[in-house]
Amino acid sequence: MIEQTRQTPWKAINELRRYAALPYIRLYFALHGVGWGENWMIYGAPLIQRYSGSVIQIGRGLNMRNWFGSNPLGVNHRSILATWSAEARITLGDEVGMTGATLVAQTGITVGNRVFIGANSSIVDTDFHPLAAEQRQQDPSAGISRRIVIADDVFIGMNVLILKGSTIGAGSIIGAGSVISGDIPEGVVAAGNPAQIIRSLKSA
Repeated sequence: MIEQTRQTPWKAINELRRYAALPYIRLYFALHGVGWGENWMIYGAPLIQRYSGSVIQIGRGLNMRNWFGSNPLGVNHRSILATWSAEARITLGDEVGMTGATLVAQTGITVGNRVFIGANSSIVDTDFHPLAAEQRQQDPSAGISRRIVIADDVFIGMNVLILKGSTIGAGSIIGAGSVISGDIPEGVVAAGNPAQIIRSLKSA
């Protein structure tokens, strides 16, 4: 343990900061109506914007990195968990990991167990604004929203954008910088903009 600390002193510093910030972060979650889970490791407070009546539910073993130095890829901003309606629901399963990730739900975002969300990725179930100019003038917040579902054991690379109505099947890998707008089956590698299936993991 001592030798490991000598080789990676920044990890020791991050752990000391995490323990020091823990009381504040637990209070921050409580004030925003999000229950604290078992065995969470959170490096800096996220930004929580919870619409009254909506639900943000997180399982055990969350690993969330919000400080710039908590991940060698760098964190562009702290993680964001935001709900945009009273009916919205963000559900994260057990042992989810995320670094500077953004999740915005007007309808619902479901993330399964053991999902890794790469640095600075965004999962957004709404267009935010209508496509038609006249609609934007009448109600600029009336964008279309459709539920997003990410199954167990999915690995999402850094800087990925997942758009409304998308589903990602169990065990699939999404390449860095990809844009997901639709359905990705289980057990594949997908990448690109828009993302395309590159190969199956079942034959690997």
